Amino acid sequence: MFTRLQNIGPGALVAAAFIGPGTVTACTLAGAGYGYALLWALVFATLATIVLQEMAARLGTSAGLGLGEALRLRLMGSPLRYPLFALVLVALYLGNAAYEGGNLSGSYLGAQALFGDISKAVFLVPMIGFSGALLWFGGYKVLEKILICLVLIMAVAFIIAFFVIGVDFTGMLKGMFSPNIPKGSLLTVLALVGTTVVPYNLFLHASACKEKWAGITDENALKNARADTFISIGFGGLVSILIAATAAAAMFGQGLQINSAADMAKQLRPIAGDFAPALLGIGLLAAGFTSAITAPLATGYAVSEILGWGTTDKRGRLVALSVLIIGGAIALTGFKSISIILTAQFANGLLLPIIVGFLLFAMNQKSILGAYVNGKLANICGGLVMLVSLGLGARMIARTFGLI
Repeated sequence: MFTRLQNIGPGALVAAAFIGPGTVTACTLAGAGYGYALLWALVFATLATIVLQEMAARLGTSAGLGLGEALRLRLMGSPLRYPLFALVLVALYLGNAAYEGGNLSGSYLGAQALFGDISKAVFLVPMIGFSGALLWFGGYKVLEKILICLVLIMAVAFIIAFFVIGVDFTGMLKGMFSPNIPKGSLLTVLALVGTTVVPYNLFLHASACKEKWAGITDENALKNARADTFISIGFGGLVSILIAATAAAAMFGQGLQINSAADMAKQLRPIAGDFAPALLGIGLLAAGFTSAITAPLATGYAVSEILGWGTTDKRGRLVALSVLIIGGAIALTGFKSISIILTAQFANGLLLPIIVGFLLFAMNQKSILGAYVNGKLANICGGLVMLVSLGLGARMIARTFGLI
């Protein structure tokens, strides 16, 4: 087991990416609005993420290919190649730039909870500069270590808050394993899934596994990659569940107006004193920072692979920096959070089912994976997740246009 923990890395990057401010806020709203009733959706979302990310990890480890690279090679000569690649690149780039604005805005909310009325520019400009330096100068190993530390800080903050508040464990377990959709909660259910099953993480995970286990062909490499996936993403899913359960214990049924995790921090002050807002501020700050690094990193990987540049090419790093800068501009201009989120949801709604379909296509190519192609069970599970992603994508697009 200790050996498996020593090999934690790419899976932790995925956990760092999906536990961002959007996830923290969605979990907070779910707990505050519906108590423990929607915890099962987070269990499902975590399992769905593990299914897809295991495929991405297997692609990067066994075939030594990133998802973008595998698609470029497999679609070589196809008339659909350029239209599909253009759609993926545009949606991925714009979607991640929009998410980046939300990530940086979320980290600023955490800073406000910690430091009070701090200027947005005073906080965000140095943070953007530091993140940019990491993306440009930091190699994979450096980024991996930093992100793992941030994930642990974030997790510890939310776990302590969970125990400080005091949770009904019986109600929590019932909510986790008894699927129920209370009236008016369907959109919240889909939001919980949508903030966990994130398309750019499939590119990020495959590329990170390729970087970490490059040149290692023995069976232990794949075992380590799978263990990293199950442990890291399972742990990330648990943190999301704890956030929702904490909100349920502290605020469900009290009629409080909760629009973000920052509001949750304020409402916890009478229950746990100044300690709780500080904990949630630290957690939200770390969540925003981890996602602020992983979204540009994943975009750089994906664009480099699809265009055939290679993941060490400086052009890929320039792409990553541009996503960070655009996201920073969005956060600094003071656009309302809802505008940023809706833009990101639209891009994600277009991209998610397409990327899941691409992944399933790549994972069934013996010319790429040989003996490591998907089996029947993996395809069935992946197909179910694909159907959910289609429904989720349709919901996101419909909501963007005000149809629901």
